[in-house]
Amino acid sequence: VQLQASGGGLVQSGGSLRLSCAATGRTFSTYALGWFRQAPGKEREFVAAISRSSGGTYYANSIKGRFTISRDNAKNAAWLQMNSLKPEDTAVYYCAAAPEYSSNTVYSFGTPYRYWGQGTQVTVSS
Repeated sequence: VQLQASGGGLVQSGGSLRLSCAATGRTFSTYALGWFRQAPGKEREFVAAISRSSGGTYYANSIKGRFTISRDNAKNAAWLQMNSLKPEDTAVYYCAAAPEYSSNTVYSFGTPYRYWGQGTQVTVSS
């Protein structure tokens, strides 16, 4: 599967953005998905994950209650709705896919994710 993230941009603190992850390939529904981010000079960190069936989701504490992950297997797409953005959310955001047999498994660490998109820049000004 190939992934392409988009939707990033410059937004003021308190604003919202919706990131998209478009996938190619016929087996999109067999992958658990995740969003990660990397700020300048920092390590990549987990943001949110969703299972194959959308029955399971998991969020990093830093964004819980502000971000929502979703997917539509029929459209080969996933999204990350980001509300109440803060300057510390500034980073390059990546979507990733992990092959998974279980329909409700999610992963909050990078190792299982085999495929990664190219990243989209999110900048939140104060």
